[in-house]
Amino acid sequence: MSANEGTRAYDAVIVGGGHNGLVAAAYLARAGRSVLVLERLDHTGGAAVSTRPFAGVDARLSRYSYLVSLLPQKIVRDLALDFRVRSRTISSYTPAERDGRPTGLLVGGGESRTREAFARLTGGDDEYRAWQRFYGMTTRVAERVFPTLTEPLPSREELRRRIDDETAWRTLFEEPIGVAVEENFTDDLVRGVVLTDALIGTFADAHDPSLAQNRCFLYHVIGGGTGAWDVPVGGMGALTDALAAAARSAGAVVATGHEAVRIATDGETAEVTYRTADGEGVAAARHVLVNASPHDLATLTGDAAPEPAEGAQLKVNMLLTRLPRLRDPAVDPREAFAGTFHIAEGYRQLATSHAQAAAGELPAVPPSEIYCHSLTDPTILGPDLAARGYQTLTLFGLHTPARLFDRDNDAVRDELLKSTLAQLDAHLAEPLADCLATDADGRPCIEAKTPLDLERDLRLPGGNIFHRALSWPYAQPETGRWGVETRHPNVLLCGAGAVRGGGVSGVPGHNAAMAVLETTAERDRAK
Repeated sequence: MSANEGTRAYDAVIVGGGHNGLVAAAYLARAGRSVLVLERLDHTGGAAVSTRPFAGVDARLSRYSYLVSLLPQKIVRDLALDFRVRSRTISSYTPAERDGRPTGLLVGGGESRTREAFARLTGGDDEYRAWQRFYGMTTRVAERVFPTLTEPLPSREELRRRIDDETAWRTLFEEPIGVAVEENFTDDLVRGVVLTDALIGTFADAHDPSLAQNRCFLYHVIGGGTGAWDVPVGGMGALTDALAAAARSAGAVVATGHEAVRIATDGETAEVTYRTADGEGVAAARHVLVNASPHDLATLTGDAAPEPAEGAQLKVNMLLTRLPRLRDPAVDPREAFAGTFHIAEGYRQLATSHAQAAAGELPAVPPSEIYCHSLTDPTILGPDLAARGYQTLTLFGLHTPARLFDRDNDAVRDELLKSTLAQLDAHLAEPLADCLATDADGRPCIEAKTPLDLERDLRLPGGNIFHRALSWPYAQPETGRWGVETRHPNVLLCGAGAVRGGGVSGVPGHNAAMAVLETTAERDRAK
């Protein structure tokens, strides 16, 4: 596609070739609509890509987004995607020190092992029984709420009736999640493990009155109707490659190196001006779907900018020559790192870290969690690396809002990375640095990304991985029927900032496509 071809008309122009934009493109093209996807980068995928970040090393890491839970199987089936996920054999491991000895909590590997792990840590069965009751409740909520994500938005009362559990409704939708954590659990470490799902990419306290932490928690426990978080086979790029292939095979035009710079609309038709290395071009459309942030949408349409967003995470990618040994002798590292490895995430530690960050200081004991994807999916490693026992590690740090990096992003990143890895080393029988692989230039295979780095690299506003605060999955004033509508009737938001957006789900892309198909069907019937 050339910028000098003049104005061409499409049924839909999609701004942004991330996973949600590709989902929308595939659905609309399969429905017989003419579709153009404009992507500013030289590749599709957005934040859901697999890359080889270390020079000369054959390891494909999910560089930004890394686990899958919220992607409905409906989308995989509808679009006939060649994409699979694998379940992790262990849910989580959290190291600790009790009475001067190293120990920890391993969740997974069967009910009896999990029960024994709780008893080893806490001295009895009470916390395990509370864990079963609490997550039995969240599973019942997940079974009822997850199917609604690809339906028109229910009202608050409709969703409440569908859940049909007043205790669950109060726990998740009305009271700060900290209330339920403290009512149900007594052990500080167990409380912290439960709370972490409320804090991924969300800077909030357990008792924040805004309930931002509740919304984050809800989306983390409803995925797939079970709350399980799975590893994408072949890395996250396998999903977006499959989506791009599905869109193209259905007839969509996917134009990389094409940056949308302006959207003009009268509510019935629109024109999207884009820029390439060769100059500017214009594409006309009946509908425009914006797979970008609400801030970018406002810039494109000339509307008032929304409230600023702020991210709050540290993302670290690593490649190891071997997994490090643990101080806890009761746990095999291959099990401890197979699930979510929690570091410095006790309940009181999380509260202290939040308070320090809110006061403008880096957390003294930064909390984080680690995932080893190559244990579940060794295909992301080249054959030689896999045979030699290499492993990938992804670390996600909490309570590090973008404001902390304003004074000197590089220096603060280095300081935070050093202190974060020190917290991990405190639970290892050998320094992590001794296990790091080196690249072709002899440098350690480790890279860290702050919110400001993500804003620069991916145009995430404030480095917020959800584009803005997550929303409740029910209708509110001005949300529209599908949660993707804007004040312009033929311009829709299909990125993570849509209602029911956030995470690698494809839900906003699906819902924007359904909104377009509904609108055009109504228009055709009216003729």
